Amino acid sequence: MSYRWAVASHAGNVRTGNEDSVWPPSSGAGTGPLLVMVADGMGGAVAGEVASSLAVETARSSEGAIEDRILEANRAILAEVERRPELRGMGTTMTVFELGEDDLLARFAHVGDSRAYLFRRQELTQLTEDHTVVNMYLKTGAIAPEEVANHPQRSLITRAVGLTSELDVDTGNLTLEPGDRLLLCSDGVNSMIDDAEIAAALGADSPEEAAWRLIEKANLAGGHDNITALVVDVVE
Repeated sequence: MSYRWAVASHAGNVRTGNEDSVWPPSSGAGTGPLLVMVADGMGGAVAGEVASSLAVETARSSEGAIEDRILEANRAILAEVERRPELRGMGTTMTVFELGEDDLLARFAHVGDSRAYLFRRQELTQLTEDHTVVNMYLKTGAIAPEEVANHPQRSLITRAVGLTSELDVDTGNLTLEPGDRLLLCSDGVNSMIDDAEIAAALGADSPEEAAWRLIEKANLAGGHDNITALVVDVVE
């Protein structure tokens, strides 16, 4: 299988640093297998950047199933905190996809509130579930969908890599089709713009244009957080 991908990341309009990490670190094209991931660090400017970059580096250099790569990243962050106690409390979200070499089966694993979307035939589908307090409220009917965007606890996550030795990792499979477009993004994208705007950006001619359209739209909407978009096209 052949893929073409583009990476765009920006600190946004409020933050002075960027705590997001992404793999691959730059745009490109090639055949599978292809490992792609986005991580959004937390714990302060320095600690968040350390957590996300360590998680990505560990996951990409590990072996085994992608959920095991995330668990290895979890152990690496905990070990770093043990070595450097001043970083205690750091953690990161993580969304990882493994795209096949000879088939169209994609495997993914996910922790936190970064997201993955499928854009197929001009329709957008969210593939991951947010591990957040507001999503938990939404699922139980405690709040209505229209309350999510302005809820005071909208940024609180219920699951993150690097905070505890016991970690549940969501996993899933997806059968891709030539012409599909995948988006992995930090919540700096979807917290600023809705699904209709995300879909409009993903309708761009190239993954590069789509990724930077998302950055631009998120910044125009306020850019309250770091913004990272990784767009992958399934070529054939």
